Amino acid sequence: MLRTLPLWICVLLAGILGGCSVAASPTVTGVGAGSKSGTTGGADSSGQILAPLEQGDRLLDAPGSGLRLTLLAEGNEARYRAQEVLARLRVPNEAVGRTKDVSGAITLDSTGTVIPGQSKITVDLRQLASDERLRDRFVRTDVLQTGRFPNAEFVAREIRGIPWPAPATGDFSFQLSGDLTVHGVTRSVTWNGSGRIGGGHMNATATTSVNITDFGMAIPRVVTVLSLEDAITLELDVRAVTG
Repeated sequence: MLRTLPLWICVLLAGILGGCSVAASPTVTGVGAGSKSGTTGGADSSGQILAPLEQGDRLLDAPGSGLRLTLLAEGNEARYRAQEVLARLRVPNEAVGRTKDVSGAITLDSTGTVIPGQSKITVDLRQLASDERLRDRFVRTDVLQTGRFPNAEFVAREIRGIPWPAPATGDFSFQLSGDLTVHGVTRSVTWNGSGRIGGGHMNATATTSVNITDFGMAIPRVVTVLSLEDAITLELDVRAVTG
């Protein structure tokens, strides 16, 4: 969401897990479930031991328990990457806008199925910033119209790739599908991500691509930009705790 405009959004995550550091002992608890210690293995940059996922190493051992992942107040970031050609350079350039104002949660039931009513990620588009103030102002006021549509929201509806019951520690990849709303328009998107779980935390990063025009926005036409591609990439880095 961009080089001359992000769509960002998004939002997502949700069962996400990224390559951030995790806290102390590799023990995670599920909603209404007890905790279980994970096995040991390789260590991340902080020295935290995180093992590859193993069949016998499960986060949830109580029948009927689910899992809720709540984003932390800090450590999250949403980005858009847009391909443009600036008039002053006349060569391809990648515009990157980002915001750390990302909040929300993802909830899975006892079968590992997403509960949409409890799984929403919100991104404050008013805080998007790139390396060009003029671009940022134009994107916020003329493209995203953040005065009317301040947030981008992603409601998760399906997650694939994560073993269930969820593991206590390890690295894995996933796909998170759902509805992304930007500029008052909702479209179905799928995020492709990877992450790490351990110490009661899940860190993840995910990406998806969307077209600016699919969300009711026109491709910006300004004298400083010769061209801007309709397709943009959205990225999301999140840090979540279980509870």
